[in-house]
Amino acid sequence: MIKLELRKETSRVMLYSTPIFAVLLTIAASMIMFAILDKDPIKAISIIFMQPLSNTFSITELVVKATPLILIAIGLSMGFRAGVWNIGAEGQFTVGALCGGCIALVFYNVEGFWILPLMCIAGILGGMAWAAIPAWLRTRFNANEILVSLMMSYVAVLLLSALVHGPLRDPDGMNFPESRIFSDSAILPILVEGTRMHIGFIVALLVVVTAWVLLSRHIIGFQVKVLGLSPRAARFGGFIESRVIWACLMVSGGLAGLAGLFEAAGPVGQLVPSLPVGYGFTAIIVAFLGRLNPIGILISGFVMALTYIGGEAAQIQMNLPSAVTGVFQGMLLFFLLGIDVLAKYRFKWFHHHHQKGT
Repeated sequence: MIKLELRKETSRVMLYSTPIFAVLLTIAASMIMFAILDKDPIKAISIIFMQPLSNTFSITELVVKATPLILIAIGLSMGFRAGVWNIGAEGQFTVGALCGGCIALVFYNVEGFWILPLMCIAGILGGMAWAAIPAWLRTRFNANEILVSLMMSYVAVLLLSALVHGPLRDPDGMNFPESRIFSDSAILPILVEGTRMHIGFIVALLVVVTAWVLLSRHIIGFQVKVLGLSPRAARFGGFIESRVIWACLMVSGGLAGLAGLFEAAGPVGQLVPSLPVGYGFTAIIVAFLGRLNPIGILISGFVMALTYIGGEAAQIQMNLPSAVTGVFQGMLLFFLLGIDVLAKYRFKWFHHHHQKGT
């Protein structure tokens, strides 16, 4: 029989090299997949991984895709470290976009530099409000925040759809389910002329730095770590568990809401039912691939953005099914979790003795 035995300690080298191995294994496995699909594996991999880095426009598109992933994953990682599992970032993202977008539509005919900051605040508060429901149910009734936050994502997406089909619909839009295109005051400033790369990326970088400082230099980071490692020790240490749960859900909800607003006021430029494209779920993989470490998340956000853009390019150029990107991201998570088990445990063989009386 084989048994998994916990290793005495996991070396840091192993901890930080597992994501790299996971990426390499994913590439290997996807090459096999492309071969089975009768497509040239080398060509497919080069389209996915090399082509997006080959010209300036593609690189700016990478930044556009990586921005929401990094923002959401940083928020989620705070919770994951503390054992608070917010799986509903997609919903918080959607409500953030909705709340911030409503501000843009209310002040549609007004111009002013204050409109965007107000939209950002509304987006953050919207995401926080949506995350407050699982936080309250978890701390008050001990309801499982995984299920509550996940289920609320579906509610949020349907809410967006209902509002955009109804009260928020563009009055001059020939009945299409979309809001007005935001006015110039409500659109994020572009960093590189002629691309969609917007100022949200600078915000994401600031969030990465802030998170890094908090986790490595501040008592909050310590509390989060202790609660994640041992809730009982945390209670002895006098940390109030409910306070940490609230803090984690508020931070992750707020950042997801901000990411949603950036998406609405950035690349999309209006509210549409198809605004949530799964960033909230993909960000979970980004958080783990980045080892829940802010700098790691910055890197893994770009790796994930690469799979999106490269995956789309591969679909178009090699006539691949659209599920390729999802399969790719799924494989990445699968290998990451698999290698993690091997990094933390080792296999042990032992012979099974038959006992009397059993």
